[in-house]
Amino acid sequence: MKHRLMLCCLSTTLFVATSVADETTLQLAKLDPDSRPGHATTTDNWSVLNPKKLDLRSAAALVMDSHGNEVYAKQGGKALPIASITKLMTAMVILDSSLPLEERIRITKEDRDLIQLTGSRLEYGATLPRRQMLQLALMASENRAANALARTWPGGKTAFIKAMNSKARALGMKSARFTDPAGLDPGNVASARDLVKMVRAAATYPAIRKATTTKSISVRPYKRRGELRYVNTNRLLKNKAWTIQLSKTGYLNEAGRCLTMQAKIANEPLVIVLLNSFGKLTPFGDSNRIRNWIENGIDG
Repeated sequence: MKHRLMLCCLSTTLFVATSVADETTLQLAKLDPDSRPGHATTTDNWSVLNPKKLDLRSAAALVMDSHGNEVYAKQGGKALPIASITKLMTAMVILDSSLPLEERIRITKEDRDLIQLTGSRLEYGATLPRRQMLQLALMASENRAANALARTWPGGKTAFIKAMNSKARALGMKSARFTDPAGLDPGNVASARDLVKMVRAAATYPAIRKATTTKSISVRPYKRRGELRYVNTNRLLKNKAWTIQLSKTGYLNEAGRCLTMQAKIANEPLVIVLLNSFGKLTPFGDSNRIRNWIENGIDG
């Protein structure tokens, strides 16, 4: 009798423990935004929007609100080359360090682009404070500036790229991989969902927000020459219809045209990621299509 009673109690204990474990797993699944890939959670605002009415030219697109609700998703989980959007990660790694931003950095032959063979207005010998190199890398997508920032990192470029990947893992960017600091290597890849995490993290740095939304800047990298004027690569900053809080563009043949932004639409802070767009103006056109789709859809 005692033996049967003990078996009964043991069975009941195991059943309760299993039930609690199952319930805990379910709760964790609900908390994990990646546990249900491809399914967007909508608020009352977004439920009125019809995704069939949004025709985007970008191969991958994601619009997410500040609560983690996916307003629109198209191949949001696919890892793709991200080109110069990479520079947002480069900037975060620099700002996380204790390197002095006013220390002057000199451009050398080591900073030239040997991957895509792009040119630069920063010739060998050009010298600027680290702060301005960071600004040029972000707002004007200056590749030599990004390479110089990595080269002057303690341990050099190899250690810097390792730090980029460590930062990506810390942010939970599961499919992201970084192979160079400027985004010139098509091996720099991430999914749109990963990039939302990166944009949100980058937005916590005032220096990144300011640099990526500055329309133009003038610098003096040479002692006996005049100023060099650089303009932001995101033309939407000139459009008064937009309230942009952070942005970064990118382009490679392998990546197409890329754009990511944090912007307010219909008074809601949203992150927009557009990858692999064909045509120079396509990401900007897609961004306007997204804004019109949201504003017209909510207004009814």
